[in-house]
Amino acid sequence: MNGFQDNKPAVGWILYDGSCGICCGSASFWENALRRRGFAMAALQEDWVMEKLNLPSEELLDEMRLLLADGTHLAGPDVYRYAMRRIWWALPLYLFSVLPGCRRVFDFAYRSFARNRHRVSAACGLK
Repeated sequence: MNGFQDNKPAVGWILYDGSCGICCGSASFWENALRRRGFAMAALQEDWVMEKLNLPSEELLDEMRLLLADGTHLAGPDVYRYAMRRIWWALPLYLFSVLPGCRRVFDFAYRSFARNRHRVSAACGLK
């Protein structure tokens, strides 16, 4: 299992859809910033991830996930909230995402995008 940096265990693994062009591109883009904060990246399709999460295949790829070092995991917009809270320049977006009313907008936007991510990737010519 990957995710150790400087002999310290990772805070957790941010898990993304490895078959989605936008997800893979985003993971690659944010990897260094997240790694500095103790996060590792992995595709949901990796064997160890599927074994660790033990979710039905149709549910596994519904949304991104965060597997914490203690074995618990978060899903969807809560992954963004968890990560944004730990990045100083993302704190304003985190605060927006937890305000009453705004939380619903943030969650709706995430879920809408997650449902259509493969179409968006195809439209953008991403593999």
